[in-house]
Amino acid sequence: MKYHVKDLGLAEKGKLRIEWAGREMPVLKQIRRRFIEEKPLAGIRIGACLHVTTETANLMDVLKSGGAEVALCASNPLSTQDDVAAALVKFYEIPVFAVRGEDRDTYYAHIKAVLDLEPHITMDDGADLISTLHAEFPERAAKVIGGTEETTTGVIRLRAMAKDGALKYPVIAVNDALTKHLFDNRYGTGQSTIDGILRATNRLLAGSIFVVAGYGWCGRGVAMRARGMGARVIVTEVDPLKALEAVMDGFDVMPMDEAAEKGDFFCTLTGDIHVIRKEHFLKMKDGAIVANSGHFNVELDLDGLKSISKEVRRVRDHVDEYTLVNGKKIYVLAEGRLVNLAAAEGHPSAVMDMSFANQALCAEYLVKHGKELENKVYKVPEDIDRAVAEMKLAAMNIKIDHLTPEQEKYLSSWEMGT
Repeated sequence: MKYHVKDLGLAEKGKLRIEWAGREMPVLKQIRRRFIEEKPLAGIRIGACLHVTTETANLMDVLKSGGAEVALCASNPLSTQDDVAAALVKFYEIPVFAVRGEDRDTYYAHIKAVLDLEPHITMDDGADLISTLHAEFPERAAKVIGGTEETTTGVIRLRAMAKDGALKYPVIAVNDALTKHLFDNRYGTGQSTIDGILRATNRLLAGSIFVVAGYGWCGRGVAMRARGMGARVIVTEVDPLKALEAVMDGFDVMPMDEAAEKGDFFCTLTGDIHVIRKEHFLKMKDGAIVANSGHFNVELDLDGLKSISKEVRRVRDHVDEYTLVNGKKIYVLAEGRLVNLAAAEGHPSAVMDMSFANQALCAEYLVKHGKELENKVYKVPEDIDRAVAEMKLAAMNIKIDHLTPEQEKYLSSWEMGT
């Protein structure tokens, strides 16, 4: 079995951490039990480009239990947990190509190693696997049944491909499932981003001014958690509806050009490029802390920042100090990459349970229905989304009401009036 991980000696520690995460993933466990019996993925090769974490490891185990042949690489150079990668190779016999801190060449070599599997299904977190496949191996893309995409940034890229007629197979936007973005993006990103910032800096949030760039579900989560820890939160937006919602939620809303002068902490969560630029860095307070929790580090104009800096040095793990030409110091966390995964452990497993349940069930759906689909980006089927919610509630021992026949009739008719 081919693989590339940092050190197989880390495998025992990784196995224990995978098991620990698995305790909080009851929906995925339930799916695993059924997959072991039914083998719905028998004969299917799945190539995955995801964050190599304990939660992802549990998903890989479920896919393999369902009969799939699986290979995994990292979707971000700084998100890999080396002990988890080692455990997947040693104890789960799953080929993994991921080393924390890998350079750009190694990152893409690992993606190509997964594509060498010639997968029937691709699983992406950011669309790097599918974009590499389309750009460099178009003949292989024609053989793929379908794919899934985990995150907002990837869905944006894939919809652009579909619009241009470049997408060669159907993709299910797992990110758009209600049981994904309402929980994973909001509560998972919210908690883990604050966790990453605090682990990296050990700074006090209470009483500080915290600027959140982007008020999508991830931005909502970070703003909520920052306020919960006593920060005064400013939101920047380009969408008038989201900006209005942020105002109604009680946050200050203003352009980044104004917020730059006020913030103590900054965090970008937009999926777009150069949200914080050099003109913003120049306006920041001495000692401002800047982080990104969007998928790619392009949200921060780091080249622009370097061009206005006299010196750059690493002052703590995951903290780079930029001394600007104006004498102020700006602190960038995790090299501008996903701060929640680079400086912390990523989302809590309880929310990833639902996200990865969607991934597993969508893989099964693609095996059954992929050939019927066009080369477009699809939403997660509603019955899958609802089934995941029902399984999660059952695992939490929570019961809900059901409509009576009279209520069902009332909601489906017009004759009864008011």
